[in-house]
Amino acid sequence: MNTTAPDASDIYVPAGSSGHGTLTVDVDPARAGWTYSGLRVCVLAPERSTILETGESELLVLPLEGAATVLVDGQSYELAGRTGVFEEITDYLYVPRGKTFTITSHGRGRFALPAAVASRDLPVAYYGRDQVRTDLRGAGDCSRQVNNYALNNGVTTSHLLCCEVLTPGGNWSSYPAHKHDVASVDERELEEIYYFEIRTAPDGNAGFGLHRTYASSPDRPIDLCTEVHQGDVALVPYGYHGPCVAAPGYDMYYLNVMAGPAEDLVWLAPDDPAHHWIRGTWETQEIDPRLPMTH
Repeated sequence: MNTTAPDASDIYVPAGSSGHGTLTVDVDPARAGWTYSGLRVCVLAPERSTILETGESELLVLPLEGAATVLVDGQSYELAGRTGVFEEITDYLYVPRGKTFTITSHGRGRFALPAAVASRDLPVAYYGRDQVRTDLRGAGDCSRQVNNYALNNGVTTSHLLCCEVLTPGGNWSSYPAHKHDVASVDERELEEIYYFEIRTAPDGNAGFGLHRTYASSPDRPIDLCTEVHQGDVALVPYGYHGPCVAAPGYDMYYLNVMAGPAEDLVWLAPDDPAHHWIRGTWETQEIDPRLPMTH
């Protein structure tokens, strides 16, 4: 029985605290204290390159800002990228385990590398923007947009699931709180990483949001309720997580990286029963007209 809650410093990674070199975020399974999920974020000056390795993990090269050429196995792949996460969706590249690859930025670029320890080898694969499935979830002040890059959109991976969520300022997402820490008919065991970006205010001030993770059982305590800012990371090893609240005036973006022992690539996450009723209220509300943000 686990009766000790993780320290907040174990599951909340402030912007820049894990970075080094060209990486502003570097969270591998060892740093996270689990088995599968990882994330790196690479920032490159115009026309600069970096050489990286996948190791035992599969990953996506997912532009957050800017375009790039990715060289892997002697073949170049052009990523048109995007001007920013609040403006567009992006094309992206799947890179399997055991590869060395080079990213060369065209203009200033920021590139997320969501990853999962893999148990099978798949080919390198380029995916265009037309592969991204976009869903609008919730209604009213629970409206948000979900862009699926490796989740319910026909993309095959070994263990990696990946999507991004856009939440207009003042709205709640990842709500009702849900969990995925047990393998069952209606749930999958998945470790999850949240990587946050917050749209800057018109006057240039930095914004913020809130993130919550809490216990689903007294046998597995966990408690995190914190402000999140540009570049912060929250780790969810287990327990209910949500809401993620975008402060009024500040749109919120987060990238979700999930992986677990199952290879069926299914995301199943039951709500906290205490708050499941809220879904019924959406039937009489409209989706926030600020959505969709990106196409």
